[in-house]
Amino acid sequence: MDNELNELKARYERLKSLYQVGSVIHSTLEPQPALLLIVREAARLMHASSCSVVLVNPTTGFLEIQAAQGLPTKAEDLKLRPGEGLTGWVAQARKPARVGDVTKDRRYIMLRPEVRSELAVPLEVHGEVRGVLNVDSDRVDAFSAEDQELLESLAVQAARVIQNTWLYEQIRLKARLLESLARVSRTINSALNLDEVLQTITREACGLMRAKLGSLLMLDESGAWLDLRASFGAGLAYIAKPRLGVEESLLGVAVRRKKPIQVENVQTSSRYQNVEVARQEGLVSLLSVPLVFAGEAIGALNVYTEQPYLFSDEEIRILSAFAELSAIAIEKARLYERVVDVEELLRQNERLSALGLLAAEVAHEIRNPLTVMKMLYHSLDLNFLPSDPRAEDARLMGEKIEHLNRIVERILDFARTTEPKLLPLDLNGIIEELRLLVRHKFANQGVKLICALQPRLPQIPGDAMQLEQAFLNLMLNAAEAMPAGGNLTIATRVVPAKSGPPETLRSVIVEFADTGGGMSEEQCRRAFSSVLSTTKPKGTGLGLAIVGRTVETHNGTIQIKSQPGRGTVIEIIFPSAR
Repeated sequence: MDNELNELKARYERLKSLYQVGSVIHSTLEPQPALLLIVREAARLMHASSCSVVLVNPTTGFLEIQAAQGLPTKAEDLKLRPGEGLTGWVAQARKPARVGDVTKDRRYIMLRPEVRSELAVPLEVHGEVRGVLNVDSDRVDAFSAEDQELLESLAVQAARVIQNTWLYEQIRLKARLLESLARVSRTINSALNLDEVLQTITREACGLMRAKLGSLLMLDESGAWLDLRASFGAGLAYIAKPRLGVEESLLGVAVRRKKPIQVENVQTSSRYQNVEVARQEGLVSLLSVPLVFAGEAIGALNVYTEQPYLFSDEEIRILSAFAELSAIAIEKARLYERVVDVEELLRQNERLSALGLLAAEVAHEIRNPLTVMKMLYHSLDLNFLPSDPRAEDARLMGEKIEHLNRIVERILDFARTTEPKLLPLDLNGIIEELRLLVRHKFANQGVKLICALQPRLPQIPGDAMQLEQAFLNLMLNAAEAMPAGGNLTIATRVVPAKSGPPETLRSVIVEFADTGGGMSEEQCRRAFSSVLSTTKPKGTGLGLAIVGRTVETHNGTIQIKSQPGRGTVIEIIFPSAR
């Protein structure tokens, strides 16, 4: 009876101690502090002289000491394969090991010469061994069957603590990655220059994944080669490595399949093409994700670590999401470059139109005095005798006058071929396209563009290219008038025409109002008149003359209201299509 009572008391004390230990080790979610608590409480509960928690490294598969008490510092460098040593045997067999005298067990690997007995139990999470909990004693046969049962119970709680700390760490990592993703997405989308965007993407990818090196490869025009377009943390050896073929390279696999790939160690991988470069640069693990836009791969984003590392599914998803945002930013930068090219093309068209208009005006100005000269020449009736030297001079004068007249006629004929091709046209659509075209230019100049466009605006008969050119001229001129920034408001509206039945004839008004320096009365009067009588203090004044000419050829009228220091309002009135 007394023996049973003593046994119950001892069991009660063990359970009480186990409960107290459980309360302690569950007191934190920080991984390393939790492991240290497990080691400390296990050593105290088992009266052990040393204790350790050994976990399986998911990247290498080795068993490594993560926390210890009473062991020499060098023990932390120990790495065991499954099956190696008592610890490795427990991990592989998934069974506890209680050894009364380690000197008689060939499985034992000595870390501390004083150790005589050892008790090791597996740490299981969801039926999978994730590590081993070891306690040692300097006494022979220090641990009993009851001690083994108690340590196994503690190992169950310890495994839960380890699992909870891992889950907590994963959630914290996910939160950090998502926060970083939101931050870097704003960064990459704020840049417009393509090279700057590529460099920013690579730098931020390294920071996001805490990588040693990042690189961005893009497909060339043929789609057969991957070219290094940006890198961060790379040395000369990496930058100078040859371009990669899409079909035969490892990174080409990510592009072809449009799926991420990772390599645990590129220095020993038979699939990696630049092993020697990886060794020179100190690169180990690789994660490569494709850059995909509109369903098509345009390149690959790569990050390398300097230590063996297994990227988690969450990290792969985060970098893939970052790559999607990066592909959008790349296409946005490419589009902006094309927009700049289109703007330049419109400017070139403006210069060509100005040249044609200038030629026409010059031809008109020459034609009048030339006609007078021609009339006077014929009225003089210069008929000299063939022997008179003046006869040849008079003949040459007549021929040259006719030559000049033909040149003028040809110039005027060319000018008449630039008449607009009138087709039903939506002015709101033209203004929206131009708004996109100039938005970055205006933003850089501090000009705010406000569009107040009447919906369902009637179409007008017009030439889209000529009106785009005219409206762009007005918008850019307004921006020039506001060097310190300001507002440009473009409004459209419909009003009844001044003649004809209101239900069949309407006019469409486009108004450009800026907050610039304004114009004098004389400048307003001459703004849209002749190319040869510009009112602009700088430039040629061809732009406004073209606007006036374009409105005139579209059967429209143009009005300007302005005062110095109070901005300018330009109103263009077009007849709508019946």
